[in-house]
Amino acid sequence: MRVDLFDFELPPERIALRPARPRDAARMLVVTGEGAFQDRGVRDLPGLLRKGDVLVFNDTRVIPAQLEGRRGAARIGATLHKRIDLRRWQAFVRNAKRLRPGDVIEFAGGVAASAEARGDDGSWTLAFHGEEPVELLLERAGQMPLPPYIAGKRPTDALDQADYQTMFAAQDGAVAAPTAALHFTPGLMAALAKAGIGHETLTLHVGAGTFLPVKAEDTADHKMHAEWGTISPQVAARLGAVRAGGGRVIAVGTTSLRLLESAADDARTIHPFSGDTAIFITPGYRFKGVDGLMTNFHLPKSTLFMLVSALMGRARMQAAYAYAITQDYRFYSYGDASLLLPEG
Repeated sequence: MRVDLFDFELPPERIALRPARPRDAARMLVVTGEGAFQDRGVRDLPGLLRKGDVLVFNDTRVIPAQLEGRRGAARIGATLHKRIDLRRWQAFVRNAKRLRPGDVIEFAGGVAASAEARGDDGSWTLAFHGEEPVELLLERAGQMPLPPYIAGKRPTDALDQADYQTMFAAQDGAVAAPTAALHFTPGLMAALAKAGIGHETLTLHVGAGTFLPVKAEDTADHKMHAEWGTISPQVAARLGAVRAGGGRVIAVGTTSLRLLESAADDARTIHPFSGDTAIFITPGYRFKGVDGLMTNFHLPKSTLFMLVSALMGRARMQAAYAYAITQDYRFYSYGDASLLLPEG
């Protein structure tokens, strides 16, 4: 499909630079397969789902993966996006034309890494020096990697250390937050449990590739970035039991959805999973792992807007986003939410 079919105009003032406070005070647009859009709030979620449904969260934890350093006199910026092994990460590098294999980049706090090789996607493999765990080095030298549409408008600050981390964050490795889960609080989780709505967690370490623009003119020519994820046998079995009992599997965030779809077979059974996924979901895709999605509002011509268009229909999502813009919904990572239910 043509990528420009997924374009839309977004006024810059609709981009949220800070989250709602408290987190569950965000607005939420409910979109079903047909009928009018519903203007609701995240706190309404217990009444919008059914007893027996289950929400699936991503428990990845964002690491301070944004680094600033020097190679000699040249300033070098690096955003880690995928772990290779204990000491080596793939990174997108700013001012990469000044970098050659074997060069040493000196970051803050006495942290250093060698540039090993440049990949086909333009990223570099960085090998960190020393014996300390890389996560400790990043705590010393790195900053929270805010999305470029926020970082380009204001600097990262102390508030982002908490704001850009979900309440479920447990497994180090993401360089972008699974932002739909940012809306959840202990109070909201208690209300969901009281309504008979369960929850499960999986892990998908979100990479910086999630922000890369689609440069191809046709979706068939776009190469999706790979991310590592895991679904335990116990979680897979419980999700199967939910469906067997008539409940729905509702992904919280596109990261949870992509991993569930990677783990599901044509019979709609969700299997245990561990490894990389580079699934690219566009209209025409048959969903097997989820029955609905809670997500934020996504960028024009992005793989994530293509994903929600696949779930709900492109025309339906174009209309939903146009409505959200006229109703002053806040967009992107720190913005408001949408609840997408194909079957109502």
